[in-house]
Amino acid sequence: MTRLSVNINKIATIRNARGGNNPNLVNVALDCERFGAQGITVHPRPDERHIRYQDVLDLTGVVTTEFNIEGNPNERFIELVRQVRPAQVTLVPDAPDAITSNAGWDTIRHADHLRQLVETFKQDGIRVSIFVDADERMVEGAKAVGTDRIELYTEPYAAHYFENREAAIAPFVRAAQKAQELGLGLNAGHDLSLDNLQYFAQYIPGLLEVSIGHALICDALYFGLENTIQMYRRCLNQD
Repeated sequence: MTRLSVNINKIATIRNARGGNNPNLVNVALDCERFGAQGITVHPRPDERHIRYQDVLDLTGVVTTEFNIEGNPNERFIELVRQVRPAQVTLVPDAPDAITSNAGWDTIRHADHLRQLVETFKQDGIRVSIFVDADERMVEGAKAVGTDRIELYTEPYAAHYFENREAAIAPFVRAAQKAQELGLGLNAGHDLSLDNLQYFAQYIPGLLEVSIGHALICDALYFGLENTIQMYRRCLNQD
């Protein structure tokens, strides 16, 4: 069964646009869970332009489904994750000035750094996922550093879905098969939407979790948050 984790960064973006606490991030996270989300994802960045570090602390102990904290593992991020001890930490190599995540780790070049991070978080009982491109070599590199899971960066799939969905998904199928062969858990995220999610989930073997934020919140403007979460659940064949 593929679990749906809702990324609530965009809710924080709306709140921050006016200051104050509307919408209330904690209430939205609880509502997402009530509406069917099986996890809550946050991605704090150094400039705190959406999720703030205090938000992560406020959500700690409140989220009753799976809490996933993703981000670039700088010193402050590491300290935060070790303090919170979420169910999962997802390591993402995004630059501080990046608008959004735009590439996976080179798990071979950064093997020593990643290995140390994995060991650190595992000592605290936190499951570790490494954000990677759909490249079998990067999957093998992730296995070598001891991670529990990988998260496939799916923007290239989404970008080419309408041109040729069979060709777009092919490298992701190969990467997923390699993960299964190596005994790695498999997550996926970035630009997955109501248009392309069902096809992805249907053909990617061993898909445990998808993390979706931007598209889901955009859809919620038209369909409502509860209905939208249920629509995404149905795409994952979870009626």
